[in-house]
Amino acid sequence: MKLVFERSRAGRGTAYFPPLDVPAWTPETPLREQPPRLAELPETEVDRHYTELAKQTYGVNDGFYPLGSCTMKYNPKINEDMAALPGFTGLHPLQPEHTVQGALKVLADTEKYLCEITGMDAMTLQPAAGAHGEFTGLLLIKAYHKSRGDEMRTKIIVPDSAHGTNPASASMAGFEVISIDSDERGFVNLEELKKAVGPDTAGLMLTNPNTVGLFDPQILEITRIVHEAGGLCYYDGANLNAVMGIARPGDMGFDVVHLNLHKTFSTPHGGGGPGSGPSGCKAFLAQFLPGVRAVDGTLTRAEHSIGDVRSFYGNFLVVVKALTYILSIGASGVPKTAANAVLNANYMKEKLKDLYPMAFDHVCMHEFVMSLEQMKKDTGVTAMDIAKALLDGGIHPPTMYFPLIVHEALMVEPTETETKETLDEVIDLFRKVYEEAIAHPETMAEKPEHTPIRRPDEVQAARNPIIRYAFED
Repeated sequence: MKLVFERSRAGRGTAYFPPLDVPAWTPETPLREQPPRLAELPETEVDRHYTELAKQTYGVNDGFYPLGSCTMKYNPKINEDMAALPGFTGLHPLQPEHTVQGALKVLADTEKYLCEITGMDAMTLQPAAGAHGEFTGLLLIKAYHKSRGDEMRTKIIVPDSAHGTNPASASMAGFEVISIDSDERGFVNLEELKKAVGPDTAGLMLTNPNTVGLFDPQILEITRIVHEAGGLCYYDGANLNAVMGIARPGDMGFDVVHLNLHKTFSTPHGGGGPGSGPSGCKAFLAQFLPGVRAVDGTLTRAEHSIGDVRSFYGNFLVVVKALTYILSIGASGVPKTAANAVLNANYMKEKLKDLYPMAFDHVCMHEFVMSLEQMKKDTGVTAMDIAKALLDGGIHPPTMYFPLIVHEALMVEPTETETKETLDEVIDLFRKVYEEAIAHPETMAEKPEHTPIRRPDEVQAARNPIIRYAFED
């Protein structure tokens, strides 16, 4: 399709502004050296341009979207309706407390429910997204050790199956990252963990289920080892979808947790954002929480707060959506959501494993990982080729080449909101693509064939992206 600038013609446009009824004013020294170069289009062309863009945009409203670890699931429209209520959208963060009691109740109730789901005692809703929540949790760990004069604890242990943001967040918080390998089953290697802990251990960052979709049965032993070494245990809540309402991080031995309201609690992810990454903790860490919390109709700051990690109270309307979701599905709906996510993932895995080798063929949680390493060796067809071919089938492909511990990985997260009929259609498509790859491997490098944009040059797109329009004059 043409860019909006390519549609533009000088002098065209639509103006509905009434005549100026006040004296015109132009600054003596314009801030710009020249007027902005905006496209000039009549209203019909503007409408058609954005309609064409919309038709080329794929989302959960179009079909299956199994992007692992990102939970591209259905976002109930009632959430949007609640967040759009004038009583919420018209608020100002500096209003007197007595004028915003409804908003304070939203904050307090959301914290209460999230603490119950995670097994934490207190929570800040201030962090703006997942990695921001990780960073906040690590600052709590740092403040705890500092308050005890235990500043020799400078190392954070991160398993190799962790999310990529974990080591980045730990490094940003000033810690040294110690990576430990997984064992042959895909779980934390306990012997490696025992070697890694010591008097310099500040804590452990862990995702459970991990990034290969497995719940680590050693979890109580893992947290015990870290605690006995004097460290704290941090839970990355990115995969809470699989266990919420069934197993609580606080009961597993975790001291700190972050959640992704824009994943687990149904706020639209990515372009539908913004995000929200609340950080929860056990009671002994609550004195360090950032920002202010709504308690008994008033805003209070922790005694030894680490300060603010964001302005005001976090992304408030995202919190409204999360609370709406929790109240809509209720106490029985929270574990049912997790159970359905696990059921759907295991159903797909079992229906595909005779063709697609599973990285770890255990009962999975909400996602599973396939390895096409052998296919690449035998036929030259890569995980990227399979993903591109799936586009021709009218679905979004799964996550590619992640987690890094699995070569030629494809990670599938079907989510709890897909029907059996949809899953069967997708399974059939995966099988057809596999069979084509085996029968005609030479054609796979040309996929996709029927999308608006064919296969781009991945290297050039990464190294020399065209990020702005080049005017001819």
